Parts: sequence; structure tokens; C-alpha cells
Amino acid sequence: MVESDSKNSNGSVKPSAIQNGSKDIELVTFHDLGLGTSDPEKGDSGKADFEGAIERTEYGKFHYLLLAVCGFVSTSEEMDVVSMSFILPSAQCDLKLTTHTKGWLNSIIFIGMMAGAYIWGSVADALGRKKVLIVISFMNALCIVASSFSQNFELFMLFRFLNGAALGGSGPVIWSYFAEFQPKAKRGSMLSFMAAFWTLGNLFVAGLAWLIIPQEIGVYSSNFVYNSWRIFLLICSLPSFVVAVLLFFLPESPKFLLSRGKTDKAIEIFQYIYHINTGNEKSRYPVKHLILDDSFKARLSVSKLPLCQKLQKMFMSIIDHSKQVFVKPILKFTVISITINFTFHIGYYGLMMWFPELFNRFDEYSRDHPDQLASVCEVTQYVVGNGSQQIDGICSEKIEDSVFLESLITVAAAIPANVIAVIGIDRLGRKFFLVFSTFTSGICAACMYFVYSKTQNLIVSAVFSGVISCGNAALDCLMTEIFPTNLRATGVAISMVAARFGGIVGNIVIATLLDLYCPAPTFIVAVLLIGGGLLCLFLPNTTKKPLS
Repeated sequence: MVESDSKNSNGSVKPSAIQNGSKDIELVTFHDLGLGTSDPEKGDSGKADFEGAIERTEYGKFHYLLLAVCGFVSTSEEMDVVSMSFILPSAQCDLKLTTHTKGWLNSIIFIGMMAGAYIWGSVADALGRKKVLIVISFMNALCIVASSFSQNFELFMLFRFLNGAALGGSGPVIWSYFAEFQPKAKRGSMLSFMAAFWTLGNLFVAGLAWLIIPQEIGVYSSNFVYNSWRIFLLICSLPSFVVAVLLFFLPESPKFLLSRGKTDKAIEIFQYIYHINTGNEKSRYPVKHLILDDSFKARLSVSKLPLCQKLQKMFMSIIDHSKQVFVKPILKFTVISITINFTFHIGYYGLMMWFPELFNRFDEYSRDHPDQLASVCEVTQYVVGNGSQQIDGICSEKIEDSVFLESLITVAAAIPANVIAVIGIDRLGRKFFLVFSTFTSGICAACMYFVYSKTQNLIVSAVFSGVISCGNAALDCLMTEIFPTNLRATGVAISMVAARFGGIVGNIVIATLLDLYCPAPTFIVAVLLIGGGLLCLFLPNTTKKPLS
């Protein structure tokens, strides 16, 4: 709490100290110090701003541990989303799926994510990143388990929606949380490094699908079936349980704590990070006083509120944060962020979620026409016209091993792309990677129309997967950095809502047009990817800049 106030020379109130147990931590502002040419980031005379305080913790074990846990959160999120693409061909008999219902089943998780991203992002800006991440990780895992036991399409859809509502909070909150521990010199490369865990999620889920789904395992009775694809789904829930436990051992974001006026707790976290990274005693941490800009003073909490008032304050904060991201000067960033995320994810999820299905259709066509070449549209027309996966009039859920191998190769192509992003994103910048990625992946999308064999389909799919991975890393960095701290989770959450809506539109449009007018989806995706990516040129350069 604020112990005493003194007057500045201009008559304004200056909070001078915050009590923290047996010690006082002085709260210093730029105005109070009258800083001229001194550099607060270097921690001169034991004083530093946030960037300086983070840099003086050094960079070491804590940050790599943080990367592992936060990356694992990203991995589990991607596993849960992409798992549906492997379930579609496997569950079509159990759930009586058509191409149209497959499109909706792909999309329902994004509908849930739209709702969850907005709600959880705002709550995280009001209550904290860590608490929200733990709650949504547990909720996510439980919903996946429940969906694996669902015996009909409607109940499966319900739990996938709730699963999406939990996942919707994971993305915006984990990126805000991770970024707020990074010094500006390392932030771009480390955010790109964390984006690489998204690729690991794709690899894990493809590998698990290959190992589990083709097996004839499970429990069967007249009223209950728990077969291989359900076991696969159950195993995909395990990472969410694990990350929920691991998050208990990590501290809250010091940047968030400072935005709530909890300077004493922020100092303790800086000391803890310094101790883990260097092995030195916490007391040897060189920064004793934090230099805060005047906006932080308004957020100082001087008393404990009753629970009902805390809840009221939280909901008012959610409403206020939501309004602020649509007010100048943030409005421009919000609109561009929404547009880029919408177009980018129409392309990403609109194609990536359908790759296993396309591989499966090519295999079915090749099985009946072993020596004939055919385009994606001709293959689709044949499969749909002959009743997808029908053998002698009986529904078959058998999938060839080659489908899983081709899917694994496609997602593995993103690994070198992520390495390039990690190495180059702080040198070439976020905008370069985003424009390059969206342009190249747009060309790949258009090329899908000209594919005439399984091999050509695999090559184009792999290139698309690789280049769009670079763009995903750059987009995550850029969207995380353009919003100020007090609006970051909300701003990223609203961007994620647009991304999920893009996933919905992409899946429904492709599912509809793929069977009705096949040439349209690939060219629509190409135009949206290229056009949306160019919008990033209107955003500020955030490479190696301090978080606002």
C-alpha cells in the first residue's frame, strides 16, 4: 500500500514508497527523477524502468524454462485444433458425417474459440495471465475427454464447442504472458521460437494419429463404442492436464503486476528471475527502484476491495478494455489486426485442416484408377459422386497409412521454416516475414488447382505448410507487440476472434465449394492471403522496440 504522499514542485501528489513486508520499495516516475540524458534501462544508481529491470535479471535458465512451459501450452492448443482433421475421415461412420457436416465439425471449435478468446482475454487483463491460463488448461482437457466419450454427432459438437471456448483463451493469454518476460533485444526471436512449438503440436498429433487410429483397438458394445480415434482424442488431452500443473510453478507477469500497481510483487519476481538465471542471492539484484511513467500511478491499488466490488470492477474493466481498443490511436491497429488475422486464418485453417481429407481422397481415387492422373477437382467429383468411403454399399472408415505419412511430411516441412524465422525475425523484421509468407502461400493455394497427382499434391502442401509457418510466427509477434500492456490480452483476444472467424469461414466455404464448384476455394484463399498480408505495411515497426 502507499504509505505516504509528498508534493511535487507543481503541487501534484507523488507516491513515495510502497510497503513490502519489512522493506520499502520506492516508486519513482520519470517526472519525479527529472531524467535528462541518463539511460534508465541500464539500471543506473539502482533505478530502472521495466525494460531495464528485465535486462538486469540476465537471460538464462528461467527464460528457457518459461519457453518450455509456454511452448508446451502452444503445442497442446495446436494438437487440440488439428486433431479434428485426422478424426474427420476416421469418425465418418460413427458420427454419420458428410462433407457438409465435416465442414461444420471443423468449424465448431473455432466458433467456441471466438467466444472464449474475447472473454478470457479481457479477464486476463483484469485478473492476471497465470490464473486464467491454469483454469482454461483444465477446462480444455476435461472437454476433450468428454468429447471422446460422445456417441452421437450433436453431443460431440457440444463438447467441441466448449473445448474451443477454453482454447480461445489459451492463444491470446499465453502470448501476452510470454512476451511480457522478454527483453526487447530477445523478444522477436523468442516469440518465433515459441511459435515453433505450434509446429511440434502438428507433428505430435500427426504421429499419434498414425500410431493409434489405424489400430483395431477399443471397447465395442451394442450401445457404446470407444474405438481407436476416440483413444487418440483422449491421449491428445494429456498435454493440457500437464501444462495446467506446470503453470502453478511459474510467476505472474511482472508487466501485468506493474499495470495493476503491484510494484512490490513485481520487484520480487525480478529478484526471483535474477536468482534463477545467475545463481546469486536475490538481494544482489541491482535494481532497487522502478521508474514508471505517470500512467502507472493511476493504477495503484491502495486498499483491498470486497469480493462483490472486485467482480464489479473486473466486469467494468472488461467493458472499458473492449472500448479502448476501438478508440484512436489504437483503433487503427485493431482494425488492421482483425483484417490480417481473418484473411490469414481463412488460408491456414481453410487448407491445412483439409489436407488429410484431400490425401485420403487421392488415395481412394488411386486405388480405383492406379495409372491415371487427376486434378483435385476431378478426384473430389469422383469421390463425392460415388459416395465417399463406401465399399459395397457399407460405410468404411479405413484409412491408408500413406495418408498419415503424407500428413506428417506436410507438417514436418514447417520445421526448417520455423528455424529460419527464429534466426531472421529480429534481423529482417516481422513485416518482411509476414509479407513473404502470405504472398508465397497465396501462390501455393492457387497452385492446388493445377495439382494432378498425389506427389504434386504433397509437394504443394508441404511448401504451403512451411511458408505459412513463417507468417504465423511473424503475425504472432506483431500482434503481441502493437498493443499496450493494459490492453494487450484484450487486443490479441479480439484479433484471435477474427482469426477463429476466418477458420470458420474457411472451413465452411471450402466444404461447400469443394463439392459444388471446386476451382473457387483455392483462388479465393490465394487472393485473401496476399491482400491481407500487405496490410501489415501500415503497422508500426516493433522489431527490437520496448513493449508499450
